Amino acid sequence: MWQIVSKPMNQPFKKAWEEILSPFLRRPKRLQVAALCYKPLENSDDKEILLVTSRDTGRWIIPKGWPIDGKNAPEAALQEAWEEAGVRKGKVTGKALGLYNYDKELKGGLPVAVETLVFPVQVTEMRDEYPEASQRTRKWVSPAEAANMVREPQLQDMLLAL
Repeated sequence: MWQIVSKPMNQPFKKAWEEILSPFLRRPKRLQVAALCYKPLENSDDKEILLVTSRDTGRWIIPKGWPIDGKNAPEAALQEAWEEAGVRKGKVTGKALGLYNYDKELKGGLPVAVETLVFPVQVTEMRDEYPEASQRTRKWVSPAEAANMVREPQLQDMLLAL
């Protein structure tokens, strides 16, 4: 039986791959911003969370998108809440709640790693007519139910912490 022996000459190639080539070929994560839209329940400290369906797969998500030129991250998150969920009036009620990661498939079929920055948005007014109304379904649910409906573990943790 043949035995493969690692020769010292291979070590420089292995080191070059691990330290130079492999990191160079990895793509950095792209940034998105998201609005975790909520409304307080009357006479309670509890909240309801607004989820929407994605256009591609129909899975439940929170409104999110790419940064927008001329807007800071919370403003871009509010814009996504309007376009994807019909949130006409909302207020970012604090700093970002955190980040969650997922893989987004781009139009060409290539997946790209995405890091999503999530802002809390208290909703004060909704509209039934909004830019993506015909492409999405929206639903108000409890934080625990929302956590069961979304796929991303880091987002699930944020929802359960509300």
